[in-house]
Amino acid sequence: MLDRKHQSSYIMYMNKLPATKRAEILLMLCEGASMRSVARLTDVSINTVSKLLADVGQVCVRFHDEHVRNVQSRRIQCDEIWSFCYAKKKNVTQEIAEQHPGAGDVWTWTALDADSKLVISWLVGSRDAEAAYTFMQDVATRVRQRLQLTTDAHRPYLAAVEDAFGAEIDYAMLQKLYGADPDSEKRYSPAQCIGCRVETVTGNPDPKHISTSYVERQNLTIRMSMRRFTRLTNAFSKKFENHAYMVALYTGWYNWVRIHKTLRVTPAMACGLTDRVWDMTEIVALLDRA
Repeated sequence: MLDRKHQSSYIMYMNKLPATKRAEILLMLCEGASMRSVARLTDVSINTVSKLLADVGQVCVRFHDEHVRNVQSRRIQCDEIWSFCYAKKKNVTQEIAEQHPGAGDVWTWTALDADSKLVISWLVGSRDAEAAYTFMQDVATRVRQRLQLTTDAHRPYLAAVEDAFGAEIDYAMLQKLYGADPDSEKRYSPAQCIGCRVETVTGNPDPKHISTSYVERQNLTIRMSMRRFTRLTNAFSKKFENHAYMVALYTGWYNWVRIHKTLRVTPAMACGLTDRVWDMTEIVALLDRA
């Protein structure tokens, strides 16, 4: 259900904007447009876009929590993608921290099914052990069988995976090794990858499937699909809540609406969670029913 803060605002624009108009706004947000550009192109106020995003984000969180369960996944890849809210961590002063809770670096954790490309779980927060524990606990509640898990070499994963799965998992860490960058001017490009270091942590993972390539490709899709994740622009999130709401909307759109070009179906269809391709108006219908 919507919280009281958004109920009255939702009633106002629900009576003014038809479902197709709201679906158009949400689809543009998921295709990489900024909130202000969406407001200009659809001839609505920026407040309308912001309120719609917040309300749909809450509904998408609830829908994902209820329906992405008992996933028959054999291989899962996990990774974290960086962004920031209001200001980068190094620029957050005490005054900014007091006026804008959540300002600074923000990490989005994602767990991707390697076969269906379904985003099984996601978490927006910090990159510490507490976030890792919460994230892996959620992943464990959504799968129904023993699986193979691959993560990067982020050390908090070790305790988090053990607490969530115990010995009932085949788990490996993959660390990419980079050589020295010959061009010191390339500030935003990694150096050449010269190899990988694999560490088997638990069980007997299949070496052929120890990879994070799919989830890293998913990170690129995130940056291309959500304007606030784009690097070197002024399209960053101003509020932590809106950042999380956008990730929730994106996950719902990616899993249920967007057809994966390789699979030729949506990830939810490939994983057996639905038998049809959704339309963005159905996401809006979830909001109306809420």
